[in-house]
Amino acid sequence: RSYAAGIRVIMITGDYRETARAVGREVGIEGEVLTGIELAGLNDDELSERLKNNTNIFARVLPEHKQRIVSVLQDLGHTVVMTGDGVNDAPALKKANIGIAVGSGTDVAKEAADFVLLDDSFSHITNAIEEGRGIYDNIQKSIMLLLSGNLGEVLIIFLAVLLGWNLPLTAVLLLWINMVTDGAPALAFSVDAYGRNIMCRPPKPRNEAILTGRKLLLITVLGVAGTLIALALFRLNGGASELEGEITRAQTMVFNFVVLYEMILVFVIRRDYEVPLFSNAWVWSTVVLSLILQGILMYTPLALYFKVSPLNLYDIAELLLGGLVFYLVFRIYQVVMKPFATAS
Repeated sequence: RSYAAGIRVIMITGDYRETARAVGREVGIEGEVLTGIELAGLNDDELSERLKNNTNIFARVLPEHKQRIVSVLQDLGHTVVMTGDGVNDAPALKKANIGIAVGSGTDVAKEAADFVLLDDSFSHITNAIEEGRGIYDNIQKSIMLLLSGNLGEVLIIFLAVLLGWNLPLTAVLLLWINMVTDGAPALAFSVDAYGRNIMCRPPKPRNEAILTGRKLLLITVLGVAGTLIALALFRLNGGASELEGEITRAQTMVFNFVVLYEMILVFVIRRDYEVPLFSNAWVWSTVVLSLILQGILMYTPLALYFKVSPLNLYDIAELLLGGLVFYLVFRIYQVVMKPFATAS
């Protein structure tokens, strides 16, 4: 599981070479074995080459050797997690990017470490990495949802003004969209399930931005697609008219499409992360609640205050068709980008 996640496991022990090799084989650590005496005869460049060439087991090492191994790995650009339990592990635990002492370890090791495991199970470290990746993904999903939705809203208004059209959305409609369709689903993402492939991908570079170029491209594609469909609906439903009633109907269509498209965005973004569809009841609850509130607004006296008109079956069918086109754009994007994602 660690190897599938791109985590390299190195064993550093005071045992003899053959004992270390046998223990490594038993726990699944393969590679060359280097002893402390051999390590002492190498300079840092030579040790770096040995580490590059699959030396994963170190036997009969001294405390300063452990610290040196950690230092050379860091110079190679690795994020190093050191696990130990004894006094002689303390310098390496302090030097590592993350030091982890086991529960049965000495007080000195625990003081030097960043974390202390309550038991001695290595699997908890792997589980912690999975949790960290999942939390990071959920933060990304929330940001992507908010950026994609708001990009669409901004572009709709900006392009309409640029083209000299009537405004597709009024200020009060934009306020409703941001209150009802943005906040709740973004919060629900904080407890979203993790993607199926979360432990089948390499670690992220430390200097990588919260949103990569691929994620920003997806946000742009989704925002532009939603904008173009919304403007098409606006134009086709009387957005160019000078009659107030027709303008209201066109604004109503855009308003409802933006709400629908942001609900679709929730599931589009989850699909991009390979999250199981029915794994988060909170996401479904927020989507259903948003649609119910939208229905209450459209078919009660509230519609008069928001200056929107009720939708008929033809309008609803038109909106669903727009939503389908939006989803198909996403699926085409996935097909086009899949070879690039595989290559990376």
